[in-house]
Amino acid sequence: MNVLVTGGAGYIGSHCVKQLKMRGQNVVVLDNLSRGHKEAVPEDVILEQIDLRQTDAVADVLQRHHISAVYHFAALAYVGESVGDPLWYYDNNTAGSISLLRAMNQVGVHRLVFSSTCATYGQPDRMPIVEEMPQHPINPYGMSKLMVEHVLRDYAAANPKFAFTALRYFNVAGSAADGTIGEDHGTGETHLIPVLLLVALGLRDKVTLFGTDYPTPDGTCVRDYIHVEDLINAHVLCMANLENGDQNFYNLGIGNGYSVKEVLDAARRVTGKNIPVEVGPRREGDPAQLYANADKLREATGWSPNYTDIDAIVQTAWEWFKTNPQGYPRPRK
Repeated sequence: MNVLVTGGAGYIGSHCVKQLKMRGQNVVVLDNLSRGHKEAVPEDVILEQIDLRQTDAVADVLQRHHISAVYHFAALAYVGESVGDPLWYYDNNTAGSISLLRAMNQVGVHRLVFSSTCATYGQPDRMPIVEEMPQHPINPYGMSKLMVEHVLRDYAAANPKFAFTALRYFNVAGSAADGTIGEDHGTGETHLIPVLLLVALGLRDKVTLFGTDYPTPDGTCVRDYIHVEDLINAHVLCMANLENGDQNFYNLGIGNGYSVKEVLDAARRVTGKNIPVEVGPRREGDPAQLYANADKLREATGWSPNYTDIDAIVQTAWEWFKTNPQGYPRPRK
């Protein structure tokens, strides 16, 4: 099967490309490289440097490469950035996805697995989160993804051949077990595990704990950390199970949470470094706890995570960061 991976030069997309290739599938990557890295794409994989909003160009890629299914990861994904520039997020994430669907419709591609987010739920009033809970995003990033979910429903209702699965991610973490690719968000890195490892490497002075007075066992926020390879395995299973008319929405997490302090302790154990910290104020909009009930996905596909221990997740990330402390090579100016 020939498949297209949008955002395939990014953190999650590149791991999808790697796993699909290992499974013997023919993969084409579409990425504008605004956030992705050409070095994350294998040399024997075609990289089409195109923006999703270029509908005709995307349709041409789908047609030339005889694509039969699409894994859609391409998106902007920083909450704070979305608050500062919401139009950019709606244009890139929502309008970009509509453009992709238009291109797929033009050439008759009817299978899609979509990278959504737990941010569509906003601040749930109970845990764990199940798919039937109300979706009330509290930032433009979450809203831009929820809008795509609505578009997918409406398009599927109008096109009986079309089938999709939308996966609502929780905290994606870790790197490829063989250390060949990893997580590199550049100087703007905000994800907890990479920040901890950059401090361990001496590339940052310290890590800030944003609030230690939450109503959790140790006072810090609790999040559901899912290893990137487990996440991609879920995508592949979902694609394999798609049938005409399917409209699936699944949570994608391991089903329990780790606190910020627990992740800090894991990073200290794995790296053998002290990792200095400072305590800062709570960040506005940070829920005390966010973790998933992923039973619906398990029952539908048989999926289960291989990584459930936070030390093991951090270890895979550490192997990447030790070898690539500066991330992927940066192009010369």
